[in-house]
Amino acid sequence: MPSRIFARIARCLPVACLVLTLHGTAQADEASVARPMPDEALRTLRDGNDRFTAGTPGHPRQDVARAAATARDGQFPLATVLSCSDSRVPVEIVFDAGIGDLFVVRVAGNVADVDEIGSIEYGVGHLGTPLLVVLGHSKCGAVTAVVTDAEVHGLIPPLVENIRPAAAAARQAFPDLAAADLVPEAIRANVWQTIDDICHNSPATRELLAAGKLMIVGAVYDLETGSVNWLGPHPDQGRLLRYDDAGPLAYAAHGGDAAPPAAGEQASGEHATDEQATDEHAEPAHGAPEAHAAQQGSNPGAGFWLVAVGIGLANFGLGFAVKHLLPAFKRG
Repeated sequence: MPSRIFARIARCLPVACLVLTLHGTAQADEASVARPMPDEALRTLRDGNDRFTAGTPGHPRQDVARAAATARDGQFPLATVLSCSDSRVPVEIVFDAGIGDLFVVRVAGNVADVDEIGSIEYGVGHLGTPLLVVLGHSKCGAVTAVVTDAEVHGLIPPLVENIRPAAAAARQAFPDLAAADLVPEAIRANVWQTIDDICHNSPATRELLAAGKLMIVGAVYDLETGSVNWLGPHPDQGRLLRYDDAGPLAYAAHGGDAAPPAAGEQASGEHATDEQATDEHAEPAHGAPEAHAAQQGSNPGAGFWLVAVGIGLANFGLGFAVKHLLPAFKRG
């Protein structure tokens, strides 16, 4: 009888040790994920576009093995990109990037309204990308429609409403240009307007930008050459950082009957809950261990349960020994 008891305990304790070892290895792997600085992420995109325009793309990380790896291990994109939905602007191809490399938000006219800003907050905050690129492109149909006062129908009018301030700014800066010649200037102005809208309506994004954990740059893709013209940070970024409320979009989200949440407050508790539940593998903001700790505490992951099972098995073995071995020894 004692020999069988010892055999059972011997089988239980190694399992517990193995579980704890695997958990420690998983934690080490998570900590070893490369976290590029904002300028490094930008350099990676520049180099990728250079390869694309030179006709020597590497097509990195674009196979089934990469798809399986990101499905298993989670996504760790190096940049969030807000671009136009235009089919001629395939973002991953333009930057010679692979699966899981970029968190891409696409909408006609690369505007930033509630859905786009919420998606951006997920990319720069929850996934922790150190770089946000607002990417316009030449011959943009949405911008052209606004500049030329083209007639649009359905739900397109409220969509392009976000572009009107940029078109007005371009007209004011270049009053002598005809509509067709004004479009390129309006496209650049629209990139700046979108960055302004993001910063105005997203305190979370502003805070990352102010802390140096995030870089926001504008760019315009040329449909004919395939090259990206990098515009750099917003020319009036200091003013954008001085916004001190959650912006008009949050006010509208509250039905207009309450003041917007103060800077730093969550505009919607439901949004936070959805983000936490969407991607159990997602990383917190780069360089933000406090956020990571808070996430771990509020939503225990698989590692937590592995440790719990291991401890449970160890306790079972010890309890079994106390219950059965000691009486056996006393009788012996």
